[in-house]
Amino acid sequence: MVKRGFTVTAPAFLLLEDGSIFSGNAFGFSTQEIGEVVFNTTMTGYQEVLTDPSYSGQIVVLTYPLVGNYGINDQHSESGRAQVSGFVVREQCETPSNGTSTETLHEFLVSQQIAGIYGVDTRAITKRLRSQGVMMGVLTHGPIDAAKRALGSATRYDDVDFIKVVTTNKEYRWGVLAGDKVARYRVLVYDYGLKYNILRLLESRGCEVLVVPAETPAKEMLNANIDGILLSPGPGDPLLLDYLVENTKTLLGQIPIMGICLGHQIAARALGAKTFKLKFGHRGGNHPVKDLDTGRIFITSQNHGYAIDASTLDDGCKVSHVNLNDNTVEGLIHSQIPLISIQYHSEASPGPRDNEYMFDRFLGLMEAHKIGKGGM
Repeated sequence: MVKRGFTVTAPAFLLLEDGSIFSGNAFGFSTQEIGEVVFNTTMTGYQEVLTDPSYSGQIVVLTYPLVGNYGINDQHSESGRAQVSGFVVREQCETPSNGTSTETLHEFLVSQQIAGIYGVDTRAITKRLRSQGVMMGVLTHGPIDAAKRALGSATRYDDVDFIKVVTTNKEYRWGVLAGDKVARYRVLVYDYGLKYNILRLLESRGCEVLVVPAETPAKEMLNANIDGILLSPGPGDPLLLDYLVENTKTLLGQIPIMGICLGHQIAARALGAKTFKLKFGHRGGNHPVKDLDTGRIFITSQNHGYAIDASTLDDGCKVSHVNLNDNTVEGLIHSQIPLISIQYHSEASPGPRDNEYMFDRFLGLMEAHKIGKGGM
């Protein structure tokens, strides 16, 4: 049975590095956490957000006002634990109403040792981040003065390699094909901070999936019996990840590759492109992206703070998707090597599922490579 309700009278504070202080009520685990403060505009899917490894090192502000109304369940986590540094909401629900709920949002945050704050003006926080850009902050259930000192001496988000925090420490296989069904393709997934739904969607398409740590040498993987490689999403600044870029250079042109989010940025960097930081990032489930091949516009799920500089792409690279809000690069293909990559999250979770077709394109890329056609 789910415990219903709790009483919280303790104050909590969110302090931003520009000196702003937002006061509210404490919920979740009583602690102090520092991170880059970002906002997400999705209306549902808070459990998926909380457990998305791409949020490692970040304090997440949800713009939708009511959070926790359907509780926490066993089906919607995108990793084995909560990944955010802190959680900021306008109103949190103490009495969820959903038959699959096993615990409240508050109970989940306590069990995961994540600090939360509610009763704050999330609109004001979001407007500040949009106007000033994302910035470091501290969420505290304790004294403000101590929190200020901690924030002043904290390591900046852009200076931390979070891949070493979130990647698996050993390889593992995902799922078992039903009965005597033979796998259509064998796919290796580099775990930079992957979401489980990527693995679910590959499995549902008949793929046998092997997940490996981010630093697994490319030469070892090329000697394995695999049909394609997926470079997963993940947290942090791609400029810190030269070791992943060098590893990917060895893979390019040798085997079909799909990159998602950070994996897309790593593939682009391996081809010589540069990346830059966005002012406040793209995080939510309502970002319009145009597929330049078909002309169709899709509403996409996104979670990234960096983008590719289109002017630095090599001659073989072609932009395949663009963001209609700011014209940033949302996808790439290559004329000479079997590669597709996308900045947005085709696996959603949370967000619209319209973009799962990109996994079908990846399967098509592997099939073409198998029969000797190669390329797109």
